[in-house]
Amino acid sequence: MQKRREFLKSIGVAGAVLVAGRASGGSDKGAGRPNVLLLFSDQHKADVMGCAGNGIVRTPHLDQLAAQGVRFSRAYCPDGVCVPSRTAMFTGLYPRTTGVLHNSDAPPDADKLLPLHKLLRAAGYRTGAFGKMHLPRGLREGGWDSSATTISPKQDPSDENYYDWIRRRGQYDSHIRDFTGSRSASLMSQLSRTKPENRTTAYAAGKTIDFLRKSKQAGKPFFCWCSFIYPHQPYTPLRRWAELYDVDKIKLPANLEEPAENLPPSLRNWRKKTAPPWNCGTAAKDHSIYRRYVAYYYALVSEIDHHIGAVLAELERLGLDENTIVIYASDHGDFVAGHGMVEKCAVGHNVYEDTLRVPLIIRWAGKFKGGAVRDDLVSLLDLYPTVLELTGVNRPDGARKLDGMSLTPALKAGKPLGREYVVSENWSQTTVIGRRYKLGVWQAPGRRYARWDFRKHGDMLFDRRTDPLETRSLCGKPAVAEQEKAMRAFLARWLDTVDPTGRRRIANLPPIVKKKRPPRKTRR
Repeated sequence: MQKRREFLKSIGVAGAVLVAGRASGGSDKGAGRPNVLLLFSDQHKADVMGCAGNGIVRTPHLDQLAAQGVRFSRAYCPDGVCVPSRTAMFTGLYPRTTGVLHNSDAPPDADKLLPLHKLLRAAGYRTGAFGKMHLPRGLREGGWDSSATTISPKQDPSDENYYDWIRRRGQYDSHIRDFTGSRSASLMSQLSRTKPENRTTAYAAGKTIDFLRKSKQAGKPFFCWCSFIYPHQPYTPLRRWAELYDVDKIKLPANLEEPAENLPPSLRNWRKKTAPPWNCGTAAKDHSIYRRYVAYYYALVSEIDHHIGAVLAELERLGLDENTIVIYASDHGDFVAGHGMVEKCAVGHNVYEDTLRVPLIIRWAGKFKGGAVRDDLVSLLDLYPTVLELTGVNRPDGARKLDGMSLTPALKAGKPLGREYVVSENWSQTTVIGRRYKLGVWQAPGRRYARWDFRKHGDMLFDRRTDPLETRSLCGKPAVAEQEKAMRAFLARWLDTVDPTGRRRIANLPPIVKKKRPPRKTRR
């Protein structure tokens, strides 16, 4: 008889999903299970919300969602780049395991992965994805009953796409001006000329609302992913939202003028640029450029908040809100002028709080205590096991162990999760994040990324209590020697236990060969 592992390998992901669906009661079409609405944005810095203590940005609907649900104040992305983070979230596996560590990567063994949406669909859920999915080859194909993308249809194969829609509405040129024309603007910041009803945000929200209405009629539980492009660059808000923020009164972060030599080489180079779009060198001499970028970033956050409000209002109007788990999260953050930087500078670092910490709010009316704020260390990897536990959907026996943990004990009973560290990684830097300290360790990037080998810069250790702006690396300092030793020991264990097969294959790294122990000598 075939072993279970060999069986799953032979039937591939499609067969595994079918097996899981049957094991989860897929034949009853998911009757009685809660709906799941995943509201998602791209590049939303965790503290750019009113409920997170930001007194300037206006996010009334996210604030209300947090007041009704549970907000995790220390949630982190598995990788500070779009595609790897989304891939990790939807597979529940670290980037080194999926083999997706940068946007251009595709999983070398996609058939061995079991994406969340395909598993839920097999269990009787009606699935929909609207907006920017941006998943890699092998994950983006199939799994959705209905889909519409706001990025290139080649990147996001979908039933419908924004490009055709906006052409029919006569504003394709305006959209292109927002996205490619903005490259000549300082820090890629300029006002949009697109009509409010024609924006990608309006399109994604409208498609989501239509899906909710059809799901109500279908009478099946649904899993819906509503994914907004913003506040990712280009920073091209509508005048309506930009006027909420007086550029001249925008407060810039205290580490704006941090010495460039503190930063990893790639960030250091950006700080010297004088030509748009990333002309941080020019902005350093004219802070109005930085202030406009921050104001426009806030404006984009307010825009997605507005459309989140419309989606949630429709959910309530349809009478679906009480049996729907609503999640708000983002794939990674944005510097928002921290360290004198803009966007995420994906090439060459994976350590700063600005880009690694993300918003995470989860609401289930009547099930979770409203207004709770948790400081547990959590990861986007945790969403997969959390959704499975809350919906009662099972993975097939013998499926790969998930790298995240369920947040259900914290959500339902307020129990501490007890996690000491979370890990975020890209192809060059792996960061161990603790309650107080954070250690970023450079890794061998492999032949594929050899030109971006930053190990000479030195590892980075920050004390988040005494240095929340992360401007003073303490690596090698006697005062934190014991803490550094403990974190390095944890990282060594993590590297030894987490499957690195995908990373080795993507980066063309030699396989790890464990030395065999010599046989014991027997006494005569």
